[in-house]
Amino acid sequence: MSVTISSQRIQSIDALRGFALAGVVIVHMIEQYIAGPPPPGFMEGVNGLPDNILRGLIQILFSGKFFALFSVLFGLSFLLQMESAHKKGINFGGRFLWRALLLFGIGYTHQLFYRGDILTIYAVLAPFLIPFYRVPTKWILITAVFIILGFPRILSFYVFGGESVTGIHPMMDTENQQIQTYYNTIQNGTIWDVFKANAGYGMLTKIDFQLSIFGRFYYTFAYFLIGLWLGRIGVFQHIEQYAKKIKDFMLWSVVVALVSIVITFAVFASAGQPVDPSSFLFMLGMNFMDWINLAMASIILCGFLLLSKNIKWEKRLLYFAPFGRMALTNYFFQSVIGTFILFGWGLGMFGQLRNLYMFLIALAVIILQTAFSKFWLKKFRYGPLEWLWRSATQFKWQPFLIDKKRSELATG
Repeated sequence: MSVTISSQRIQSIDALRGFALAGVVIVHMIEQYIAGPPPPGFMEGVNGLPDNILRGLIQILFSGKFFALFSVLFGLSFLLQMESAHKKGINFGGRFLWRALLLFGIGYTHQLFYRGDILTIYAVLAPFLIPFYRVPTKWILITAVFIILGFPRILSFYVFGGESVTGIHPMMDTENQQIQTYYNTIQNGTIWDVFKANAGYGMLTKIDFQLSIFGRFYYTFAYFLIGLWLGRIGVFQHIEQYAKKIKDFMLWSVVVALVSIVITFAVFASAGQPVDPSSFLFMLGMNFMDWINLAMASIILCGFLLLSKNIKWEKRLLYFAPFGRMALTNYFFQSVIGTFILFGWGLGMFGQLRNLYMFLIALAVIILQTAFSKFWLKKFRYGPLEWLWRSATQFKWQPFLIDKKRSELATG
């Protein structure tokens, strides 16, 4: 099936990507770029009731949901790139592998600042998308559903239980020496100390989180497949045509979210406290938590698509388009900004700023990066990291500056 998306729809996809990235930075700021459970006594005496309510709302409405949207769009972007190359008679599979390897390098550099980097995971999973480009559409969805139902997590549970995949102490054990040393490093260490910790121990904790009972690795690939499937069936190309189905799916997502919330509370309530990460109930509870995230991400996606049909709302949503066009650059540098504010190598405000202040900082970063992106893209074709990534993918420097004379002739 040939996939063609108009420039207007491409702008809407950029806006959705920017909207998803805005949600991601809010979550990261509220979590203070820890990428794991907080140390014992963290933020004691700092947050008040409004801050705790704000964090609770962000956990319910943002955590895991905007990351899911971001991942869905990665799968869609893969399809668009493959289709674009196919129309030119180019087999893009090999080049896409090289592109993924380059992304891993960018992600690993980002990992040095923030151990919760997702680009390295995207890069590792990206090659597995290539075979699915030629798989029948229904099997793409069936594979995604198989993962979403939790079968890979169940397999991981029976292989590893609640133990570490890499041999380090389990992430839930926040009082062990390794974790305490890491928190001391990000709070008091130099930037080189943080780089060293994130390159080694930080990467091991990420592998644990991705492959263990938490199962983020498997779900990320399922989100990729959903994006590929949505592109295949033409949802982004023909929103008006799919409007009724989108509304119906949105309502079903609300039902799934509510039912999953009830079941999740019931499962964890029956598991007792503290919850044993190696228990079957914990694994089951994690599955239902992921269903909550998926259902709520679906509600957000459906809402965004339906609003984009309205001319007034489309103009408002397109505010995020420049932010989304430079998503790689913005994602990288918002982590540099956040860790500079919080970690010891920068301003050292780790654990000292209320959730409300971190939320306001996140909003400021979004507004400033969006304004900068809009300004930058008036002069340049791509964001800085996007241009470097594109140039390295093609093995030659790509045009960077916008040719104003040619642009004026085209529009005049």
